[in-house]
Amino acid sequence: MIGREHRVLRIQRSANEEVVFTLSGQMDEEPIAELETLINSEANGIRIVLDLKDVTLVNGDAINFLERCESNRIALKNCPAYVREWINAQRRES
Repeated sequence: MIGREHRVLRIQRSANEEVVFTLSGQMDEEPIAELETLINSEANGIRIVLDLKDVTLVNGDAINFLERCESNRIALKNCPAYVREWINAQRRES
């Protein structure tokens, strides 16, 4: 059985004319809170992008978070097809 200590989301920040958070690993409650703090600490008006290319697993909390991000004009780059479908289904339900 894999314990929570093995479930990691790595967040890498890069900035040029936009801020890109490259995410890799598993998204669940704890790293989402950390990521929200990082996003909120960015200057207003700067474009924020979440690169999901290396995300391996998401849960319902992650889908809700990503849907909120898009609603707040945060771009999702390299979004896996199953994540996009889940976000779209979430929107249809609400």
